[in-house]
Amino acid sequence: MKPLSPLDQMFLLLERRTQPMHVGGLELLTLPKGARAGWLGRQVERLHEATQPKAPFNQRLQRKLGSWYWVEDTRFDLGAHLHHHALPPPGRIRELLALVSELHAVPLDRARPLWEFHVIDGLEDGRFAIYAKIHHAMVDGIAAMRLLRKALSEDAGVDTPPPWMNARRATAGDAPPQGALSNTALLMASLREQAASLPAVSRELYRTIREGRDNPDHVSAFQAPRSILNQRISSARRFAAQSYGLLRIRTIAKAHRVTVNTIVLAMCGSALRRYLLELDALPARPLIAMVPLSLRRDDSDEGNQVAMILANLGTDLADPVKRLAQVQRSVEDARSRCARMGPTATVNYVATVMAPAGINIATGIAPRWQSFNVIISNVPGPKRPLHWNGARLDGMYPVSIITSGLALNITLTSYVDKLEFGVIACPRALPRVQRLLDYFEQGLAELEPPADPATMPVEPVVAKPAPRKRTRKTA
Repeated sequence: MKPLSPLDQMFLLLERRTQPMHVGGLELLTLPKGARAGWLGRQVERLHEATQPKAPFNQRLQRKLGSWYWVEDTRFDLGAHLHHHALPPPGRIRELLALVSELHAVPLDRARPLWEFHVIDGLEDGRFAIYAKIHHAMVDGIAAMRLLRKALSEDAGVDTPPPWMNARRATAGDAPPQGALSNTALLMASLREQAASLPAVSRELYRTIREGRDNPDHVSAFQAPRSILNQRISSARRFAAQSYGLLRIRTIAKAHRVTVNTIVLAMCGSALRRYLLELDALPARPLIAMVPLSLRRDDSDEGNQVAMILANLGTDLADPVKRLAQVQRSVEDARSRCARMGPTATVNYVATVMAPAGINIATGIAPRWQSFNVIISNVPGPKRPLHWNGARLDGMYPVSIITSGLALNITLTSYVDKLEFGVIACPRALPRVQRLLDYFEQGLAELEPPADPATMPVEPVVAKPAPRKRTRKTA
């Protein structure tokens, strides 16, 4: 038995029928050159022969003394996890995204290992797709990407094993203390680590309170406006996906002297501004994004090692360059705070600051209050072309989580020379959310430098204004 971390258990506590807590990914692949009829069917037959999965794919949940543990599933049934679908004619991308939307809306069965693998054929252009999902209690985005990477190869001539047959990479934390009190020893070690982080957390909380009043770039957990993005959700899902050139985005980032992640946030801010203006629902105050920040310092592929920062999306600003500057300043302020603390202290600081938001998501006790309006996550992906048993991987699109009060999630990943955007939303709360894909493009185009760089407007993007000096009152 292996205990789940407090963060991993949180994803189980938050789960409801209308908000399953699994993440997924959609892959588009082209058949190998010279593939004969029935090639994909034979690949599915080979997958069905792999009936002895490795950890964590053979682990199911067990509850004991109020906590969750991972235990080996001794009655593992591959048929409950592996599925083969054929799209109805005409097999357009529209039908593929509709099927993924339906599959992603269904919660995973907690009586079994928390993952599924779907092979989808019938696309009109001859390609096929793979959609996989795995519970967030098992992995975070970085770990999910590593598990996916193991099932693919840079060599088109290599046959790769199914992802559930790859042994998880061992880490130092995989060697628990021996003896009857091993779980207690693990608990005590964790408590010692948490206690050691308290001074750094306390200092940063004090600094946050002191600077929050004077620093215009500080984003607190109490300033997100009310928005239609923050409605209660149903169990329905709508998934949309699109690719954008990474070289183009890097060129724009270099021209504005910012990072690719900052350009992505500005794209999202611009798209959300257009989308909400179209619905006559744009708040007067800027939308706030929660941006996951990976704290993973090893090459492991299990559990969650992630913190969160809050970013001002500048949706109240019509000028795209000024909006970009606001985004950058808020991100720099949040990152500088994390840099002053270690990984454990950062997680504890975020947990303290965001605890009211977690309680609100779990209970809905304060439906009119939001810590943030949308989640925007960027997960690094493979830099070289990959293949699955000879089939070329053309694109990979993340499918993430929405919750009650957070009806939209934007997650993206890089693949070779592209950024792959995956947008998931509740269609009852947010109609025609696929229009965001066009608005992403418009938000990127408005930041492109002119042909002559000398005529490009210069905005002090990374310059951070000094806090206002406070004067002491005298009698």
